[in-house]
Amino acid sequence: MNCCLCTEGQLVYTLPEGPPVAAVTSLGEEIYLLREKDVDHVEVYDVISYRLLRCLTVRNARSLSDMTSCKHFLCLYIADPDAECIHRLDLQGKSTQWPVNDRPMGLSVNAGHNIIVTCCKVRKIKEFSPCGNLRRDVTLPAEVINPWHAIQLTNGQFIVCHGDPDDPMNRVCKVSEDGDNVIVSHGGQQGSNIGQYNVPHHLAVDDNEFVIVLDINNHRVTLLSLALDYIVRQVVSREQLKWRPDRLCLDVQQRRLYVTENEFKDRTFTAGRVVVFTV
Repeated sequence: MNCCLCTEGQLVYTLPEGPPVAAVTSLGEEIYLLREKDVDHVEVYDVISYRLLRCLTVRNARSLSDMTSCKHFLCLYIADPDAECIHRLDLQGKSTQWPVNDRPMGLSVNAGHNIIVTCCKVRKIKEFSPCGNLRRDVTLPAEVINPWHAIQLTNGQFIVCHGDPDDPMNRVCKVSEDGDNVIVSHGGQQGSNIGQYNVPHHLAVDDNEFVIVLDINNHRVTLLSLALDYIVRQVVSREQLKWRPDRLCLDVQQRRLYVTENEFKDRTFTAGRVVVFTV
């Protein structure tokens, strides 16, 4: 079994700089970039030419923390922590929303086309149907502090990244389907050495379930083995990034990795962009 990320990523394109970028995802022949603006939050680009095609507005949005896409229903899901809700946006811009009743941070879509919502402060994963019905509410183990993002594997288990600089653990974990147990983990005490993390914040999983981890404060993206027992390679290095990375999206079909990065000055985010790497 081979990982789709056969070589270290090479920077091939940079989407335009502008207001800070909250998230990025892809769907079919388009890239969707979520910016923190009053209107026109989602910029839509052609996946080949990188030409701006149109903009979409997330109505009644109060804040933006993550975005993911669903190939089956051809729509976007956007997390709004301040409103404690999820916005569903179709590709023409029609939007609906439903309550989470907690602050959603990370989003993903599982094999059943349901939305996996990571709620950081309460250490929960909530699974919603595509129409917004709560399917289940999973509390993570007590040792999983500040979970940022979760992806459900085909066997039902979850890959979860968690930890702030002051937390005892900064790790990537494989958690049982019921959320009761950490099966295996990678990382430990916060740090910058190989095998350590400093706020592992966002994940992607390829078709063979190799795990890609965005590490905010170490300014890198690394690739883990299926068993989370070793780092296969560094996919994106600090030298390849201009600002602080925050979110990523893996497009297996186009063999592209999209990474958001934002400029942080005087305790505020001032600008952002998406960098595109070959994989």
